[in-house]
Formats: sequence, C-alpha cells, structure tokens
Amino acid sequence: TLAVSGAESGWSGPNISMLCGISLRLGYALAMEEARLVIQGGSGVGKETEMMETGNAHTGNYDGRRASLFMLALVTGLLSAVTLGVYRFWAKTRIRKYIWSSTTVDGDSFEYTGTGLEKLLGFLTAVVVLAVYLGIIQLVLFYLGIRLFAEIEMPDEFGVLPIQPAAFIITFLGVLPLIFFAQYRARRYRLARTRWRGLRFGMDQGAWGYVVRALWYWFLTAVTFGIMLPLKTFHLEKYVVDRSWYGDARFEQLGRWTELFPAMRNLFLGVAFLVAGILVTVFAPTGFVIGLILAFVGVVWTQIGLLSYRVNSFIYLTGNKTLDGEIRFAASPKTSVIALRIIMGGFVVGILAAIIFGILGFLTAPALEQAFSEGGAVWVFAVVLVALLYFIALAAIDAMALVWITQPIIGHVVQSLSVLNAGALDGIHQRASDSGADAEGFADALDVGAAF
Repeated sequence: TLAVSGAESGWSGPNISMLCGISLRLGYALAMEEARLVIQGGSGVGKETEMMETGNAHTGNYDGRRASLFMLALVTGLLSAVTLGVYRFWAKTRIRKYIWSSTTVDGDSFEYTGTGLEKLLGFLTAVVVLAVYLGIIQLVLFYLGIRLFAEIEMPDEFGVLPIQPAAFIITFLGVLPLIFFAQYRARRYRLARTRWRGLRFGMDQGAWGYVVRALWYWFLTAVTFGIMLPLKTFHLEKYVVDRSWYGDARFEQLGRWTELFPAMRNLFLGVAFLVAGILVTVFAPTGFVIGLILAFVGVVWTQIGLLSYRVNSFIYLTGNKTLDGEIRFAASPKTSVIALRIIMGGFVVGILAAIIFGILGFLTAPALEQAFSEGGAVWVFAVVLVALLYFIALAAIDAMALVWITQPIIGHVVQSLSVLNAGALDGIHQRASDSGADAEGFADALDVGAAF
C-alpha cells in the first residue's frame, strides 16, 4: 500500500524499494507469526484434533445485517441526542440485544437480558459515589497546597511554575482504582445478563482483588517499558476467567504467561525501528531523511504490532481456556483481516463524514449568517436547527462506524471461534443467579467499556 501510494504521488528510486521491502517483510512476519501462534494456540494441533475426534465441535456464526444495525444505531443515537443523553442507556441495551441475538453457536443464539433502567440507576448511583470520592481527593490536594487551577510563585530566577499537571496526575492516579473496579464489575454485569440455551453466564465477586492485581501488573509493565506486558495480560485474564461460569460449570485459564512473548515480536520490531529512526535523526544530520523514514515505519509497525499482540494473545488465551475441565476452545482470527477492516472501514466512514459535514457547512453557513443579521428569535431558532442537524450527522457517523468497522470485526472474530468436545455441554445445568451486579454504573460514569 505504501509503495503504490508513493508511485502515484511521483516518488521513485530507493525510497520506493525500501518501503516495498519493509511492507513485504511486515506482511510475511505477520502471516508467519499468526500461523505459528494458531498452531500453538491451545496445547498444540494434536490435542485439538484429539478433542475433535473424541467429541463434536461447534463453530461460531454472526449473521448481523448492516442495514438493520445501521437503522437501529441511527434511531437510538437520535433519541439519545434529543433526550440529552438519557436514552443512551436504552440505546446501548438495544444494540447489545441485537449483537447478542445475531451471534450463534450450533444454531443457538445468545440472549442479552439487561435493561436500560438497570444501567440508568447504576449510573446515577455511581455518579454520587464518584462525586464524593473526587471531592475527598480535591480536599486532600487543597490541604497540600495543590489545586487543579493554580500557579505557585517562585523566586525571580524561576518565575511562575504551573502545578496543574501535578494535580491532574494525582487526580488520575486517585481515580485509577475505580477504573479497574469498573472494568471488572462491567464484565460481571454483562455475563450475568447473558444466556445461551437458556443457561446464564456469571462471575464471582472479586472486583477489589482485580483492582490490586491490575495496579501491580500495570506498574510492572510501566517500569519495564512494556516488557512485562505478557505478565499483565495473562494474569489479569486468568483472574477473571477462573471466576467465570456458564451454568454450573466453571471456566479455567490454563497456559503460561511467558508463552505470550512471541506475540510481541512485531511490537518489539516496531519500537526498534522507531528508536533507530530517532537516533539517526538526532545524531546523524546527514541521514535526516532516512531517520524520518525509519521513525515513520516504526510508528506504523508499532501500531500493527499492538494489534498483532492483541489478536495473537487472544488466540493463545482462548486455546488454553477450559469449561468444566473437559470443554476446550479454539480461535483463529487474522491480524491482517482485522487491520484491513479497520483501515477500509475508517476510510469509508471518513469519506462519508467529510461529505456530510461539507454539505452541512455549505447549506447552513449562509442561513446562519442571514439569521444573525436579523437577530432575535430567528437567530435562536436557526442555531437550534443547525445544532439538531449536526447531532443527526454525528449519530449517522457513529452508526456508520458501527456497521463498517465494529460489526465486521465482531463477525470475523466470532466466526473464527470453535467449541471443542461440545457434547459435554449437555451435562451443564443452571446455576443460582449472581448478586451485586451493579449495572455497570461505575463503567458508564467513567466511560470504561462504553461501547459494548
């Protein structure tokens, strides 16, 4: 893609050859990495084949329609705008119901039983708790002489030193435990409101244990500049999986965190290119252009490496999950497919958004100018009408992003999943319902996991 773009813009010579070579090597590396990790995903191909021989396998399917989801997202988005955001709890619930019901395994669809009222009440409760919590933090900061909007006077040689960044950082660190708390409770709520074949999913209590572990593993990841990312990924996933249920059967996360390091190969390469580009640019002025090219390749490769890590770690972790000790899973999503759908979907949505806003600007600018000259009620009415049109445009763009980017990725991932030894599912029965599912109140208040 880089090579074709360069040729069309008139580039020639060694730069095109370099970019072609980089593109081919990156594509080859991703393909080989995916193939190797799919083979290693569970406990090897041999065990997966053995499982499929000893018991039947079910595959996932997603049959959501673009037109249906687009109209649903557009209508619910408009209702959310008209109600100043109040309807968004019902909007999210309706979209979840559609996506859950469009996802099937062995012909049986999933069911989402959450309600908008649950989410609204949970949100209001969380807002009160957050307001008190943040108020306490601000009182502590004020007592220490640190405010969000303040400047500290220093001697003349130092001038005025702004300290807002310190206050924002401290506030963020204070809220960070609640973000992790929200992530766990949001997942627990979604599982408690999900059914398949009439049986509920569920998750045990343990949000504060997740908070402690998340803070520790994120700290290790930060101080090691990302090297311990596999440790964080594996142990946080294991913590939530080992507390998850389907009916009366418990999930379990097997495997070892060190086996996620191969999934970081492209991420390491991207960072290496980026660092090399910066060093060449800074310390070798004659190689400024080469340094910029290396840095650009490093940025792109790092982004693809992050995506590759997420996909391949998902493959490995899925292949090492069990249910009731005998049911296993397999996944084979492709980084290249997901990246292509993000790029192509983003391109389509971007073009359509530019067209929509261009037409709106062309039509509304003269009308606003005329209304402004008349003033009074005409000006107010014009502003309200234009604002409504822009809200409609934003709702349409959000709906397009949902059907052109999110839904295709959901479909690809779901259809790559398999349940091995699925005959053992018949022995699973209903489990008592979970208590204390707080309708994702903290998650909504903090905008964590807001999409699905």
